[in-house]
Amino acid sequence: MSTNIVVNTDLPVKILNKGKVRDIYEVDNNLLLIATDRISAFDIVLPDPIPSKGVCLTQLSKFWFDYTKKSVPNHVISTDVDEFPEELQEHRKQLIYRSMLVKKTKVIPIECIVRGYISGSAWSSYKKDGTVCEMKLPSGLQESEQFPEPLFTPSTKAKSGHDINISLAEMKKLVGSEVANKLNDYSLKIYNTAAEYARKRGIIIADTKFEFGEYHNEIIWIDEALTPDSSRFWPAESYEPGTPQPSFDKQYVRDYLNSTGWDHNSAPPHLPKEVISETTKKYQEAYEKITGKKFLFR
Repeated sequence: MSTNIVVNTDLPVKILNKGKVRDIYEVDNNLLLIATDRISAFDIVLPDPIPSKGVCLTQLSKFWFDYTKKSVPNHVISTDVDEFPEELQEHRKQLIYRSMLVKKTKVIPIECIVRGYISGSAWSSYKKDGTVCEMKLPSGLQESEQFPEPLFTPSTKAKSGHDINISLAEMKKLVGSEVANKLNDYSLKIYNTAAEYARKRGIIIADTKFEFGEYHNEIIWIDEALTPDSSRFWPAESYEPGTPQPSFDKQYVRDYLNSTGWDHNSAPPHLPKEVISETTKKYQEAYEKITGKKFLFR
């Protein structure tokens, strides 16, 4: 999370960063995270928002933070606008359902990625030389196949462009053995807990990424939690290794963009109405399957 100050005219608090999806404000000694409806693909923000996307991200994160808080501490103070500071109350319409008041931490500059199944960049790497993030894997794996055990594959958080995969040994050099071991343990604990729960709800969590920060000498889980933006969700009922899987995440948008011949560097094309509508539907379906509740946030 950048600390570059950006002039803001929307809220009566200081904005710290306008990210690809989230806007981050400073409120007293805490942070206010607002998940917008912006969507990015291939590290570029697309010109068309996805209606209700930010609400889905926030409400799914809230669900997972609540579900795991007894085993892994997290940064959430409140997601209830009624409990936000007085100066934010007149902006309820802008904040409701899509914002979180959270603890301000010293962010640990590591993307903690856990892979339960071989897909995406991991599959591309494996086809090339039989490795995933420099880890040699057994021969004969099929695309989308489940690993015998989930893999922890950290990367450095790049300020721009793509993050860089690193080994556990390299991570220990960057953040120290104690912190590295804690990130490894927490990441696998969250993934295993969430994957077991989600599978019962009809969703396979193929892979996901986590971020952590230090707060009063304690490492806590921050940012977002197991959303379609940070995870690869597959419908369990149609799962079949050997091919790419349909998904509840933004892979659908990536696939559309690739079908247009876009070079990933020039200005991205606009999304057709049917792609926008179907993407909204996928995000909401992920929320409903995981939480067991209807998406009624309007």
